[in-house]
Amino acid sequence: MDLKLGHYNKDGIEVVDVEGEIDVYTAPRLRELLIDLVNKKSYQLVVNMERVEFLDSTGLGVLVGGLKRVRAHDGSLDLVCTQERILKIFRITGLTKVFGIHDSVDDAIAARKAEK
Repeated sequence: MDLKLGHYNKDGIEVVDVEGEIDVYTAPRLRELLIDLVNKKSYQLVVNMERVEFLDSTGLGVLVGGLKRVRAHDGSLDLVCTQERILKIFRITGLTKVFGIHDSVDDAIAARKAEK
Protein backbone atom coordinates (compact mmCIF):
# COMPACT_ATOMS: atom_id res chain seq x y z
CA MET A 1 0.00 0.00 0.00
CA ASP A 2 1.38 3.36 -0.98
CA LEU A 3 0.96 6.70 0.74
CA LYS A 4 -0.94 9.47 -1.02
CA LEU A 5 -0.46 13.01 0.24
CA GLY A 6 -2.22 16.20 -0.71
CA HIS A 7 -2.81 19.56 0.90
CA TYR A 8 -4.92 22.65 0.49
CA ASN A 9 -5.70 25.82 2.43
CA LYS A 10 -9.09 26.28 4.04
CA ASP A 11 -9.89 29.39 6.11
CA GLY A 12 -6.18 30.10 6.57
CA ILE A 13 -5.46 26.61 7.88
CA GLU A 14 -3.40 24.14 5.86
CA VAL A 15 -5.20 20.79 5.56
CA VAL A 16 -3.04 17.75 4.80
CA ASP A 17 -4.91 14.78 3.32
CA VAL A 18 -3.23 11.45 4.03
CA GLU A 19 -4.32 8.18 2.45
CA GLY A 20 -2.78 4.74 2.85
CA GLU A 21 -0.19 3.50 5.31
CA ILE A 22 2.09 5.66 7.44
CA ASP A 23 4.98 3.36 8.31
CA VAL A 24 8.75 3.23 8.40
CA TYR A 25 8.86 3.33 4.57
CA THR A 26 6.34 6.07 3.87
CA ALA A 27 6.61 8.30 6.97
CA PRO A 28 9.62 10.28 5.61
CA ARG A 29 7.40 11.63 2.81
CA LEU A 30 4.88 12.93 5.35
CA ARG A 31 7.73 14.39 7.44
CA GLU A 32 9.07 16.23 4.37
CA LEU A 33 5.65 17.67 3.58
CA LEU A 34 5.12 18.89 7.16
CA ILE A 35 8.61 20.47 7.25
CA ASP A 36 7.96 22.10 3.87
CA LEU A 37 4.65 23.59 5.06
CA VAL A 38 6.25 24.98 8.24
CA ASN A 39 9.11 26.43 6.16
CA LYS A 40 6.46 28.19 4.08
CA LYS A 41 5.08 29.70 7.31
CA SER A 42 2.02 27.42 7.58
CA TYR A 43 1.79 27.01 11.36
CA GLN A 44 -1.90 26.01 11.62
CA LEU A 45 -2.16 22.46 10.32
CA VAL A 46 -4.92 19.86 10.22
CA VAL A 47 -3.87 16.34 9.21
CA ASN A 48 -6.85 14.45 7.79
CA MET A 49 -6.26 10.77 8.59
CA GLU A 50 -9.71 9.48 7.62
CA ARG A 51 -8.22 7.32 4.85
CA VAL A 52 -5.18 6.08 6.74
CA GLU A 53 -5.21 2.28 6.86
CA PHE A 54 -2.17 1.75 9.07
CA LEU A 55 -0.07 3.83 11.44
CA ASP A 56 3.10 2.64 13.17
CA SER A 57 5.47 4.21 15.70
CA THR A 58 7.46 5.90 12.93
CA GLY A 59 4.28 7.61 11.74
CA LEU A 60 3.46 8.70 15.29
CA GLY A 61 6.97 10.13 15.57
CA VAL A 62 6.47 12.17 12.40
CA LEU A 63 3.19 13.60 13.72
CA VAL A 64 4.76 14.47 17.09
CA GLY A 65 7.73 16.04 15.27
CA GLY A 66 5.34 18.09 13.15
CA LEU A 67 3.52 19.23 16.28
CA LYS A 68 6.81 20.35 17.87
CA ARG A 69 7.72 22.29 14.72
CA VAL A 70 4.45 24.25 14.56
CA ARG A 71 4.40 24.86 18.33
CA ALA A 72 7.81 26.51 18.02
CA HIS A 73 5.89 29.16 16.05
CA ASP A 74 2.85 29.21 18.39
CA GLY A 75 1.04 27.05 15.85
CA SER A 76 -1.09 23.93 16.08
CA LEU A 77 -1.42 20.52 14.50
CA ASP A 78 -4.82 18.87 14.83
CA LEU A 79 -5.88 15.47 13.55
CA VAL A 80 -9.06 14.26 11.87
CA CYS A 81 -9.62 10.63 12.76
CA THR A 82 -12.73 8.57 13.46
CA GLN A 83 -11.38 5.08 12.81
CA GLU A 84 -11.31 3.11 16.02
CA ARG A 85 -8.16 1.12 15.18
CA ILE A 86 -6.17 4.32 14.59
CA LEU A 87 -7.72 6.16 17.55
CA LYS A 88 -6.73 3.24 19.78
CA ILE A 89 -3.06 3.87 18.98
CA PHE A 90 -3.40 7.48 20.13
CA ARG A 91 -5.20 6.38 23.31
CA ILE A 92 -2.62 3.71 24.21
CA THR A 93 0.27 6.14 23.70
CA GLY A 94 -1.45 8.96 25.61
CA LEU A 95 -1.32 11.20 22.54
CA THR A 96 -5.04 12.01 22.76
CA LYS A 97 -3.93 14.54 25.41
CA VAL A 98 -1.39 16.08 23.04
CA PHE A 99 -3.30 16.33 19.76
CA GLY A 100 -6.71 17.79 19.11
CA ILE A 101 -8.55 14.87 17.48
CA HIS A 102 -11.71 15.74 15.54
CA ASP A 103 -14.45 13.99 13.55
CA SER A 104 -14.11 16.14 10.42
CA VAL A 105 -11.91 18.80 8.83
CA ASP A 106 -14.65 21.37 9.42
CA ASP A 107 -14.82 20.44 13.14
CA ALA A 108 -11.05 20.78 13.44
CA ILE A 109 -11.06 24.21 11.76
CA ALA A 110 -14.02 25.41 13.84
CA ALA A 111 -12.31 24.28 17.06
CA ARG A 112 -9.10 26.08 16.06
CA LYS A 113 -10.99 29.27 15.14
CA ALA A 114 -12.87 29.18 18.47
CA GLU A 115 -9.56 29.19 20.37
CA LYS A 116 -8.34 32.42 18.80
